[in-house]
Amino acid sequence: MFSKILIANRGEIACRIIDSCRRMGVDTVAVYSDADRGARHVAMADEAVHIGGPAPRDSYLQGDRIIRAALDTGAQAIHPGYGFLSENPDFVDAVAAAGLVFIGPSAAAIRAMGLKDAAKALMEQAGVPVVPGYHGDNQDAGFLAEQADSIGYPVLIKAVAGGGGKGMRRVDNPADFAAALASAQGEAQTAFGNPAVLIEKYVTAPRHIEVQVFGDGTHAVHLFERDCSLQRRHQKVIEEAPAPGMTPEMRAAMGDAAVRAAEAIGYAGAGTIEFIVDGSRGLRPDGFWFMEMNTRLQVEHPVTEAITGVDLVEWQLRVASGEPLPLRQEQLTITGHAFEARLYAEDVPAGFLPATGRLAHLQFAGNARIETGVRQGDSISPWYDPMIAKIITHGPTRAIALSALETALIDSEVAGTVTNIDFLVALTRHKGFRAGDVDTGLIDRDLDRLVDQSEPPAVTRALAVLGVAGLHDPAVQGGVTLWAPLKRTVTWEGGEGIVEVLGPGRATVTLDGQPHDIEWRGGRWWVDGSPRRSRIVAHDAGVSVFGGRRVTLVPQDPLDRETEAAGGGLTLSPMPGLVKAVFVAPGQQVAFGDPLAILEAMKMEHTLTAARDGTVAEVLAAAGDQVEAGAPLIRLEEDET
Repeated sequence: MFSKILIANRGEIACRIIDSCRRMGVDTVAVYSDADRGARHVAMADEAVHIGGPAPRDSYLQGDRIIRAALDTGAQAIHPGYGFLSENPDFVDAVAAAGLVFIGPSAAAIRAMGLKDAAKALMEQAGVPVVPGYHGDNQDAGFLAEQADSIGYPVLIKAVAGGGGKGMRRVDNPADFAAALASAQGEAQTAFGNPAVLIEKYVTAPRHIEVQVFGDGTHAVHLFERDCSLQRRHQKVIEEAPAPGMTPEMRAAMGDAAVRAAEAIGYAGAGTIEFIVDGSRGLRPDGFWFMEMNTRLQVEHPVTEAITGVDLVEWQLRVASGEPLPLRQEQLTITGHAFEARLYAEDVPAGFLPATGRLAHLQFAGNARIETGVRQGDSISPWYDPMIAKIITHGPTRAIALSALETALIDSEVAGTVTNIDFLVALTRHKGFRAGDVDTGLIDRDLDRLVDQSEPPAVTRALAVLGVAGLHDPAVQGGVTLWAPLKRTVTWEGGEGIVEVLGPGRATVTLDGQPHDIEWRGGRWWVDGSPRRSRIVAHDAGVSVFGGRRVTLVPQDPLDRETEAAGGGLTLSPMPGLVKAVFVAPGQQVAFGDPLAILEAMKMEHTLTAARDGTVAEVLAAAGDQVEAGAPLIRLEEDET
């Protein structure tokens, strides 16, 4: 076994690897960028080495610096985690050339699965079912249209070097094929530097079911399946294991196919075989097809660990150090059910825009396994994926595990940035999802119902107002004047209310003319005579109410309102991102809807437009600037009308 390894990654996966290494008595070396100097994974590791600037290309993608850090610290092996260099075969070759061990598959195995078209051809040779389609080299538009006709509509155009939904288009009829092909090829060229695509039959009720495999370079086993069908824009949201509705016959067929796939390329380490499954007639052994292989550990690996009792990171280290597979196939079993929800800093009502912010308050539920790379007081950086944590629950049945996930999400407390918690809670309550009736289109079909943009209930806001007034601690809520109850107006950004203290633990909060009686009784808050499962927390970013629908209010002095921007005169950045272009200059006249600037965030471009007619007074950002959410970009002269 290794005595010291370097982890070529950051965030929650680096922390997760360190946890297993600690249990195994293996020392760890972290690497970090300028943005991660104070990060949790740096604090947890035994040693840490600085490798460059905040942009991944200047740090976590600098393979030579990472290898040098491993050699300088005496590490014997490098664990890549996922993302960054984890599936880069050139990096694997460089690690081996330096006399180090790469904790993962060989460069040859990664290359074999690196392009979707070549991987599918290889899988066909290995007897693994693949979706009907064209996976060849001919990229002539007319030829591809003919292939689509022969496959039969609807078809799916997919970038051969793709991932994350980039370069992917569904086409329902021949008339739309040419435009969809050009769009997919253009996006693939931008995202991957490779415009080549393949054409596949589109499965009308698709489920995304993947099988965890583990090999030693010669033999492989599978650790059963995960269902990752709950997706939005081809990005996984909630994963579970095992797949709902799975039959023993289908599990055996998928497991055998996954093992054949791994052994066909001499796979060593943890990997995932992803299948597209036709769920229109239930799960059948003849209704699944190979989609791709991820030659690394997956984000959702904890649900597999929960149902099998296996530490996959421990297995990675043991096999990479020369040990045989720890268990045979017949020794692996499933116990219970598990879910994982991905908690992100993102503005869901604004279209799931990534968000940043300092985590002024952070507390997770006690009934779940939490994997996180951040702590209270840390900031969500604009340079990396805005994941806050993965929340994993396990129970003897699917229903119990899902209810536990709902509770864990409700009991998780995050303040200082917007999050997708309410969206995740809504998913756990979705009738179809609770019944196990899932496919990859579920979220898009019901998005309006899942993204609740209504104002939080008045009773929740009333509790928050009590916090703004500084009366959220029942122990100090007894102040009264000599002749009458204490009564005052409190203000916050966007509103005001009246708080009247009636006695110890009792108050009335009036919002929009409607009074709400609040009482602290029996260790909980009661509002208008009903008990609430709510917690009021004051922090340096405001006052938040957690438990059920959550709300945060930012206290404000009434005099501050006079200084607020009015009439749409100030254009703010809606998210952290890169200013790609600015179209206006001081003194320029603009009309409502005119483009002012383009902001790039998470590989997407967003055009910012004028909120009213006016004259540009100031341009506060330039092309090439990296800006935070809320940063002022363009200011118009005051509207004198």
